[in-house]
Amino acid sequence: MSSVYMEVKPINKRASGQAFEVILKPPSPVSDVAHSITSPPKKRDVSLEDIQKKLEAAENRRRSQEAQVLKVLAEKREHERDVLLKAMEENSNFSKMAEEKLILKMEQNQENREAHRAAMMERLLEKVSKTVRLNKLLCTCMPILKNGG
Repeated sequence: MSSVYMEVKPINKRASGQAFEVILKPPSPVSDVAHSITSPPKKRDVSLEDIQKKLEAAENRRRSQEAQVLKVLAEKREHERDVLLKAMEENSNFSKMAEEKLILKMEQNQENREAHRAAMMERLLEKVSKTVRLNKLLCTCMPILKNGG
């Protein structure tokens, strides 16, 4: 039908899609063009060749869609692989950093232990030397005390 005979009003959208109200108008008397309702076109005979062409076109569309789906899947796999590699790299970097920190901490602990041991040895040597001096002093003073006493 021609748009002269009908009016289309959109109605509020529905959850399932859009709704329209179609109002058919009677032909206007002023129109000088002959208006006739056209019948649908007659179906032409479909040849075997046409059917084969349509089947080939459908097969090509199916292959194209399949190739597109495979391409999208390949891109997703590539992205997943990249994410996995990045995670593995970050994990490796974290492990290396943790190992380096642990080694540094162990070295610092070793240095602190050695410094503490050296300080204790120094204090011990001071006490020993003090004791030796006291013993010498006592030994030198003892004969005086023995004779004088």
